[in-house]
Amino acid sequence: MNFGSIFLSETLGTGILLLLGAGVVANALLNKSKGFDGGWLMINFGWGFGVLAGAYVAYKSGGHLNPALTIGILASGADQYAPGIDVTFANTVAYLGGQMFGAFLGAVAAYLAYKRHFDAEPDAAKKLGVFSTGPEIRAYGWNFLTEVIATFVLVFGILAFGHTQTGLGPLAAALLVVGIGASLGGPTGYAINPARDLGPRIAHALLPVNKTAPQRVPVAAGSAELPENPGAPNRKDSDWGYAWVPVLGPLAGGLLAGVAAHFFF
Repeated sequence: MNFGSIFLSETLGTGILLLLGAGVVANALLNKSKGFDGGWLMINFGWGFGVLAGAYVAYKSGGHLNPALTIGILASGADQYAPGIDVTFANTVAYLGGQMFGAFLGAVAAYLAYKRHFDAEPDAAKKLGVFSTGPEIRAYGWNFLTEVIATFVLVFGILAFGHTQTGLGPLAAALLVVGIGASLGGPTGYAINPARDLGPRIAHALLPVNKTAPQRVPVAAGSAELPENPGAPNRKDSDWGYAWVPVLGPLAGGLLAGVAAHFFF
């Protein structure tokens, strides 16, 4: 595969991942959604199925969908990123660029699908939560460590799957993501993927996410309804102060997993 083919494959696969992943969070969090308050496990399984679908869509490039995995494969000393795709600087850029662009597009698509629900949701923190992760207890060092540990499990596990004969392929990776979310996702929301967090966070910063729809209040019979809120935007904060954690933490975890796999497998 050439640069363009790798870029397109990873863009499409990561786009599907983010559309379904951000979509399940929107379904669980946003006001008036049919899946409102569906719970943490619904979100875990939604992201897992997003990985499953994205990996199959991006089968031509091996379905990395995640810069941490690409870096992990590179650090493992592998000669190829996927069958027929050599480990080169240009191919690495194609993977990383496609993943980031796809994550951005997938987040935009999820926003469009839930546009009216974003308008109806008054809580800006919930809107940001659809796009990006955030800590339950803000302690940057510990948050970073959590992301390192969770991403190590993800990348090391996927690299191990490549040496097994189960034939589960993307399904094994999807189930691993569900397990990581259920077990290690509590402290930080388990980004475990720099593109998954940074691309959608950029989308959140650019989109009119916090513009609320006009609300109407009851009035006397025979009178016209008057808007209570003219739809003015409220304050939007993309939490850039935290943004380095879900980028550098997963990259460090993927790098460590790749090095460990080099010596272990």
